[in-house]
Amino acid sequence: MNKLILVTGSTRGLGLAIIKKLLSSEYKVIATGRKVTEEIIILKKSYPDLLFFEPFDLINVDDIKIFVSLVVKKYGRLFGLINNAALGHDGVLATMHESQISELLKVNVEAPILLAKYASRGMLINQSGRIVNISSIIAYTGFNGLSVYGASKSALIGFSKSLSRELGKANITVNCIAPGYMATEMTSDLQGEKLASIIRRSPMKKLATPNDVAHAVSYLLSDGASLVTGTTITIDAGSTA
Repeated sequence: MNKLILVTGSTRGLGLAIIKKLLSSEYKVIATGRKVTEEIIILKKSYPDLLFFEPFDLINVDDIKIFVSLVVKKYGRLFGLINNAALGHDGVLATMHESQISELLKVNVEAPILLAKYASRGMLINQSGRIVNISSIIAYTGFNGLSVYGASKSALIGFSKSLSRELGKANITVNCIAPGYMATEMTSDLQGEKLASIIRRSPMKKLATPNDVAHAVSYLLSDGASLVTGTTITIDAGSTA
């Protein structure tokens, strides 16, 4: 029986790379995002029995309980939850609009917590499961203009550590992955000298890729990672070494 994994923010960038990797490893994947994309439609044709799409906007945190309930009723209890979706508003805090701060914290912090709350109920019944929260190296390095984003990614690390202690006795692991800068839509504004300085910071003189992170997600879902919990895997080509 294929293990069932829910991946948020999976219609593009890192999320898309994650579901491609999981599908190649024969997991049953429920992709979710605000709307289906051409990439998902094409991928569905290759994996008609393994890939499913359920639209949901994580800004609607009050509906997360209903969303998870519908997913479980339709597909069964989840083995894994990958909290990948995130907003990346940048800007100096003093001039950032309060609505943007609220929106970012809802999607990046409140939504993952609520998804874990309701997804873990089925895992507790099954006495097994995996929760992977996608954080960022910004959580512990900081970056000009990303104070609220950094706060949200730090919150996921603290959340994961404590939740791993709550769920460990049920053989449920909870971990974070902290990617460095990657070539995705969220970092498309990083060009020129700013991008060059980030690459110079790496002893390997390159950026991590979404595929690098997807491999780490796959590892944390595997039997080989059954005793890995409460930790953060950093994937940044050594930038924070």
